[in-house]
Amino acid sequence: MAETKYIFVTGGVVSSLGKGIISSSIGKLLQARGYKITIQKFDPYINIDPGTLNPYEHGECYVTVDGMETDLDLGHYERFTDIKTTKSNSLTTGRIYKSVIDKERRGDYLGKTIQVVPHITDEIKRNVKMLGKKNEYDFVITEIGGTVGDIESTPFLEAIRQLKWELKKNAICVHLTYVPYLKAAQELKTKPTQHSVKVLQSVGIQPDILVLRTEKHLNEGILKKVAAFCNVDKDCVIQSEDLPSIYEVPVNMQAQGLDAAILRKMEENVGETPTLGPWRNFLERRRKATEEVRIGLVGKYDLQDAYKSIRESLSQAGTYNNYKTVITFINSEQITEENVAEKLAGQDGIMVCPGFGQRGIEGKIIAAHYTRTHNIPTFGICLGMQMMVIEFARNVLGYTDANSREMDETTVHNVIDIMEEQKNITDMGGTMRLGAYECILKQGSRTFGIYNSEHIQERHRHRYEFNNDYQKEYERNGMMCVGRNPESDLVEIVEIPGLKWYIGTQFHPEYQSTVLNPHPLFLDFVKTAIENKKNA
Repeated sequence: MAETKYIFVTGGVVSSLGKGIISSSIGKLLQARGYKITIQKFDPYINIDPGTLNPYEHGECYVTVDGMETDLDLGHYERFTDIKTTKSNSLTTGRIYKSVIDKERRGDYLGKTIQVVPHITDEIKRNVKMLGKKNEYDFVITEIGGTVGDIESTPFLEAIRQLKWELKKNAICVHLTYVPYLKAAQELKTKPTQHSVKVLQSVGIQPDILVLRTEKHLNEGILKKVAAFCNVDKDCVIQSEDLPSIYEVPVNMQAQGLDAAILRKMEENVGETPTLGPWRNFLERRRKATEEVRIGLVGKYDLQDAYKSIRESLSQAGTYNNYKTVITFINSEQITEENVAEKLAGQDGIMVCPGFGQRGIEGKIIAAHYTRTHNIPTFGICLGMQMMVIEFARNVLGYTDANSREMDETTVHNVIDIMEEQKNITDMGGTMRLGAYECILKQGSRTFGIYNSEHIQERHRHRYEFNNDYQKEYERNGMMCVGRNPESDLVEIVEIPGLKWYIGTQFHPEYQSTVLNPHPLFLDFVKTAIENKKNA
């Protein structure tokens, strides 16, 4: 294509409708037609990034290959499309304002009064178009966080209005709204959607395509009514019903012609509908997988989105092993020596989850001890790996006071210590070891066999590391350090070879698991959990 085209995805009525899933689905469908696409997320909060946010606020913090802490929707973008996102794919109001203020301090505006319009909106527009100019994408899909009508979203909507005017047929707006079902009246109500569209129109944006989230099927009469009242073509009103899996959404959107409607609106040739063969094969395997493998998630955040990428990675791995993964959250704060057997009962494998801070760590240590001594397949990620290391020090090496410097600065046996380059850092945001780093695997190790490669790259998000002073002692007693960074000598992976599956990684493999390319560690972990279930 000669010119990059821009698709803006907005949301109305209520939050959490699934703009990220719709954006990912649009990307997947256009990608299947041979177009080069990318997806970016604009969040209206004033934080520079979600790195300092509690997971209860926005769910997990996702990390890009170049070390940007971002919203969890970027995980959806990558899982659906297999594209690698960067800092250019994520933007917040905070970053926009910081950029403008930095320019003002340097004198770049030559004494002008700095205003929301044009300076803030121009900065938003520059970031929208940056990806199109720099990387020659056919389509740049931009998801606007929040809900239309929120005061925080106003500058983004004004920027979209200007861009739609400037770019003409090369820019469209896909608006996602909600059609509620009133059980008492037994009626679906379109009025919230109408009001949502009117709010958009009031700021000068006419949506080109409407996607209606609904729990009930919408008949032709409702779709025609919405089209008529919202000034949208009938074939551009798409319904998004509740489905058994988010991975069925692209197929559902294709069946209703969402990608075809986008191409028509942008005056592009529609052509033949792609078969989505590999994607449909994945869904077919998912539907056929009736037997269950049970994985317990030992963590402290009792919120589904807090471990979103881990959950999806486990689910994908189950599908490729022809099993349905049933995930049970086990609150580590409630685990004690007395009840650990009861809490972990019935699980075929245990995931010791990542996180930060003191809360819930003793429960993770108790869980790691139980799974190690009862030979239950165990996978620890980041802090989870560190808890496995601490447990081993306390119960095998005999250092009952062993701990991490993060939890106890005075511990004599600091088997987990702060990284050297982190010691003088005072700012919390964006200062951890972040992004993709190289790791060299020890030949002959279980992990080497899983990856079938000596050199790997994985993404990180941590400040503390395995203390190499203790390495020889660990290895003499059976816990092997089998992966390390060649530059820093950081221990990336530990494993106990004599057990069914007992592996901890300092990095976050869940960030690189996608629908069509599931991560080998998750595949092998779930495979072993299935074998454990069969032999129980």
